[in-house]
Amino acid sequence: MSIMSLTNRENPNHPKFIVGIEPPAGRTEKALWFIFRGRDILIKVRKNPCAIPKLLDFGELGFPAVREQYLGTLEGIHCYSVELPADTQAPEGMEFLDLRKAHSEISEECFELVNKAVQVMEWDRTNQFCSRCGTKTLQKPGERGKECPECGELFYPRISPAIIVLIRKGHEVLLARSPNFPPCVYSLIAGFVEPGETAEEAVAREVWEEVGLKVKNITYFGTQAWPFPNSLMIGFTAEYDSGDIRPDGFEIEDAKWFSVEELPALPGKISISRKLIDHYLKEEGMEV
Repeated sequence: MSIMSLTNRENPNHPKFIVGIEPPAGRTEKALWFIFRGRDILIKVRKNPCAIPKLLDFGELGFPAVREQYLGTLEGIHCYSVELPADTQAPEGMEFLDLRKAHSEISEECFELVNKAVQVMEWDRTNQFCSRCGTKTLQKPGERGKECPECGELFYPRISPAIIVLIRKGHEVLLARSPNFPPCVYSLIAGFVEPGETAEEAVAREVWEEVGLKVKNITYFGTQAWPFPNSLMIGFTAEYDSGDIRPDGFEIEDAKWFSVEELPALPGKISISRKLIDHYLKEEGMEV
């Protein structure tokens, strides 16, 4: 058994990951295996925390797989996701790491692949039967989809759009704290897009609902796939328009205006929330 790190930058112009649906027949080379117990991923304990097992066959670990899905290739190396029984114990020299902890400890390149793998695994797990008629579904050939052989209903991986927004007021930025955050950490206002709503409308609504403010000049920033649980985070910047901060006490327990000189503890570097905050810091002349 060997281990491979997902941080190869030798040829940045070469596509790192190419999506695949059908697993290769008669594969003789080792593959990368993204192995999950629930939402915990199996990684190497020492030296390189973003190391993923590289094996010829998953059976080398001696684990029974609940299900397995082919993902595609990373720089020519085949990749798979595997779900294990809930009582599986990690082999010597490895551990199961909670995804939220993994997000804060592994590289951005590695987390992107972990993100893909866990969402494919959960899509497979939650679509074993048709939600319309109850018939067992079948893998749809050539697509990342499940098909009901009885009624023809199709089930593709669920992606839930959500907004996240950095709000400026002069040279200050609004940072808020959810009860679910680690101690002392503040981040940005975020929330899911409602049916029939544009992303920009969701920004205005979420800000009003969570902190009682109105915003203007809502501007697109970028996106990030986010596996908590299956989101596509759509990032925006906006300017304060009116209102006094009024945390809703449910989603947000505290929110304040901060200057660059008095920032609290912030989210991890690879999150889009931190990328938005770092963008603000650069605009304020700070090095990040």
